Amino acid sequence: MTPAPPSTSTIYHNPACGTSRNTLAMMRESGENPEVIEYLVTPPSRETLVALIAAMGIPPRDLLRRKGTPFAELGLDDPGLSDDELVDAMVAHPILINRPIVVTPRGAALCRPSEKVLALLDNPVASFTKEDGEVVAPGGPSK
Repeated sequence: MTPAPPSTSTIYHNPACGTSRNTLAMMRESGENPEVIEYLVTPPSRETLVALIAAMGIPPRDLLRRKGTPFAELGLDDPGLSDDELVDAMVAHPILINRPIVVTPRGAALCRPSEKVLALLDNPVASFTKEDGEVVAPGGPSK
């Protein structure tokens, strides 16, 4: 058996999330052998999280997950909270980090919807059928 090529991509993954599973499957079907980081098991450090946010070019608020998290209880919808406070909340409660985050030599992105990953891949699949039956291709989704 030939060993897999070294990873040049990383996915911050939650196997319980359909979007994350679809993204990982698209990466693998595109020939990628990503490093898979189950971020709820192995959360990113504050430094790593700040670097990911910078690489994606988004404000921390755009990375916050609201559904199924302590977002409301923590009052994170308060527009007066600083970026540092929002990052601190994500470090303290990794479930607040939206997923999946993908990093490749082409860049980094929050891949919601999952087909956003195709722009980050050197050899994206010609088409992919998601778990829900939706067919996507590098040119966009189709039914």
